[in-house]
Formats: sequence, structure tokens, C-alpha cells
Amino acid sequence: MAQQPCLSLPEYRNVSTGNLVVKEPLNFWGGARVKSKDTKNSEPVYEPATGRVLCDMIPCGEEEVDQAIKSAHSAFLKWSKLAGMERARIMLEAARIIRERRSEIARLEVINNGKCITEAEVDIDVAWQCIEYFAGIAPTLAGNLHVYSFTYSGQEPLGVCVGIGAWNYPFQIAAWKSAPALACGNAMVFKPSPMTPVTAVILAEIYKEAGAPDGLFNVVQGAAETGTLLCHHPMVAKVSFTGSVPTGKKVMEMSAKGVKQVTLELGGKSPLIIFKDCELENAIKGALMANFLTQGEVCCNGTRVFVQREIMKPFVEEVVKKTKAISVGDPLLEGTRMGALISKPHMEKVLGFINQAKQQGAKVLCGGEPYVPSNPKLKGGYFLSPCVLDNCRDDMTCVKEEIFGPVMSVLPFDTEEEVVQRANNTTFGLASGVFTRDIARAHRVAENLQAGTCFINNYNVSPVEVPFGGYKMSGFGRENGMVTIEYYSQLKTVVVEMGDVECHF
Repeated sequence: MAQQPCLSLPEYRNVSTGNLVVKEPLNFWGGARVKSKDTKNSEPVYEPATGRVLCDMIPCGEEEVDQAIKSAHSAFLKWSKLAGMERARIMLEAARIIRERRSEIARLEVINNGKCITEAEVDIDVAWQCIEYFAGIAPTLAGNLHVYSFTYSGQEPLGVCVGIGAWNYPFQIAAWKSAPALACGNAMVFKPSPMTPVTAVILAEIYKEAGAPDGLFNVVQGAAETGTLLCHHPMVAKVSFTGSVPTGKKVMEMSAKGVKQVTLELGGKSPLIIFKDCELENAIKGALMANFLTQGEVCCNGTRVFVQREIMKPFVEEVVKKTKAISVGDPLLEGTRMGALISKPHMEKVLGFINQAKQQGAKVLCGGEPYVPSNPKLKGGYFLSPCVLDNCRDDMTCVKEEIFGPVMSVLPFDTEEEVVQRANNTTFGLASGVFTRDIARAHRVAENLQAGTCFINNYNVSPVEVPFGGYKMSGFGRENGMVTIEYYSQLKTVVVEMGDVECHF
């Protein structure tokens, strides 16, 4: 059993956290919080910055998953009959409430996830912007009239959709998945990561407060077993998953048995290509943004940094200087720029990648070691100094595999043709980036990079209006942008004969 959870956060941390309280239970369906029955299998949820137990996560079993899905189906029957404008009004009210409670939600996100408060606040902003964006689309979902006789087609909702989130952007991912689903007239049952179960429940309560039918957005807690129950349930029409490639394959396999639609946003090992004609200062900033946001725990990070040989030395010198200056520590402080990794096992995994890189010949230019903040309350936290690796080769594990931590691998290159070939030599294809003053080269390289997104002269900029998703093993389907509507709806065609039937027989 986990130690007694510390539910009152103002007493838990020596910081001004307002009236933040982690309330249990952490499940939500039918318009209320629901306690799981399987208390014997409860798992402690840790605060990354301190290593202390924040609360208990009690997984949902078969009966509870069934209740949540049936509750969502009942809500779907009501929600799908509302006019798009009515759905939009409720979603806009939910977005307004999130804006109003931005600070509170962001602080809970920090305490449960470990990222710094300035990033968490941006994540909450992106969440309400996403809900607002799809609220605006909801009233516009109209059909098409076709030339042949009197024929029309229109989009219809799928039914109950399942969202399975990751721990790096808990609240934002819940919004990214629920907003397009609800705009199209669906209901959603959402399972957050067992390591970050807190803020998805807050989103569920906000939707209810905004006027959504009870059961429209439900939250079930759990790990792999709960996810399996969701994927296999016969009343589920679609599964949208964000996470690792191995788990994504399992989700796809399980969903295929019920011929369910699937969206997969999986891992990445993205290339960032920096040509010698770049604006060097911007390229350095881009490399930092491509590697160290959320402690490097970002799937689309550009962790393979290819630098043209002529500017390798000044680039590396300045990147190391700026990396050393990154403020690591208490994520609730405004001046902090890097918080704590999600868990102790994950920190040890990242350290293992760094040690293996050294054994394979890479040189650590800075960081890559456990960091202990001066605040004694944070000595049990999972902090790691950001790391830059030089002398890397394409065949090294640190260059081929997703580390999911604050580790940048720098590699020299000579020609455009060479670097594009090397950049594409990966099973992943989530994102990519290029820095150059030559706009023709920028577009040419972007066209040839095998990735769902290519950033030119910037990195990790993802407005909600723009589709996001991967190629190859990084998944399929898209989140955000108008195209997402296609992944949460189905097209019906109606053919009306205006004259007599022509019969062949």
C-alpha cells in the first residue's frame, strides 16, 4: 500500500498554491466522481519535484469501464441530436471556465507532471484554444449536394470514442482529443496516464459545469488492463491513443478485432538540420526549443541535431553555454526553466541512455547528471541537468532510439543530399526541422523529409489550427486542424431518385 497521501497541497509544499486540493476518487462518469472498487491494486502517484506521494490511483475494472462507456453512450444519444450551435455554446463556456481557472489548473499540472509553471500555463492556454477552435467548427459541419439526380452526403458522429493520454501533456492531450470528438457530436471516455491522473478529472468537471450532458466526457483511471478493456468494448467506435510505439501497436491490434477506427500519435526521433547559411542565433534557440521543453519529454523533439560542418564549432560552443545556463529546480517558481522528470525509473532510464552513449564513444559536453536543488523539500525529486552529446554517429543508440529526456545529440554533415538521406534513415517520422536563409532549399528539404511536420527556421510551434501527426512508426491520423473532423466522423451518402427506376431485368 502507498503511504498516506497528502491531499492538502498548501500544507504539502512550502509554496503559495492557493486552495488546491487533489480530491479522490479520480474517476468521473455520469456527471460525478466515482470511486473504483479495486483498492487492493491501487498505485501511488508521485510528485516528480519531491518524490512524495501525491495521491493513490485506483484502476477501473471491467464493471466500471462498462458503466463509464454506457454512461457515455446515453450522453451521446442526447448530444448528437443538438444543433451544432448548441454544442458550440457549451464548448465555448468550457473554454471560458478553463481560461478563468488557468493558474489553478496549471499549478496542479506542475505538481502532478513536474514541468515548469511557465510551460504548464501555455499548455492550459493551448487546451482552451483547442476547445474554442472546434467549438467554432461545430456549427459549420454541413453536407454536400452532388450533381447526380438529387444526391447529398453529410458527416455523422461515430458514437462513443475512447481517448488514451500520455503523461507529458495531461490536460492538453485530454482537450486535444475531446474537443474535436465533441464538436462532431460524439461522447468520449478518456483514460489518462496512471502517472498523471489528476487534471483530466478537472476537465470532466468543467465540461459538466459548462452544461454538457452527464456522461459526455468521462474519465476512467488505470494502466494497461483498463486500456485493454476500453479497446475491446463493443460499444466503442474509435480509439485515439498518444504514447509509445509498442503500446500503440497493441492498441491498434486490439481495436482491429472490433474494426474500430484508430488514431495513433506515437514516438519520434526527429531530425533538426542546421545549414551553414542559417541565422546562427535563431538556429541555437531552435535547437534548445527542440530538445529541452518539458525536460525533453516531448515526442516530436528534434533530438538528432545535424549541423553543417563549417559552423559546427561556434554552434556547439554557444549551445553548450546556453544549456548550462538553463535554470533547473522548483517547477512552481516563475524563474525555473526546467522541472523534474516524471518518475525515478524514467530518470534512471535516461541516465542509462547517456551512459551507453559514452560507452559507444559519444562525448558529454555538459549535463547528463542527477541534479539536486538547494531547497531541501526537493531533494527527493527527479531532476536531471540538460545534456549535450558530441562525437555522435548515426549508428549509436542515443541517435537511433527515443530517449524522452533532456539529451541533445549533435552530428556533423557536409551536403544537403547526404543529410536528408541520414535524416530519413529512421523508423520514426513525427517531425523535422531545417534552419537556412535559402528559402528554395528550405522548401526542397521539407518536401523530401519523411515526417508529418517540418518546421522551417523554428521548432515545436504547433497552433491548434494546424494538423499534427506522424509518418511511418510515429503513427497515423491527425490531431488539430480542420482535417481532424474526418477522424471523428463518418460520411453518409443519400441517393434520391427523382424519376422512374431504370431496370436491367
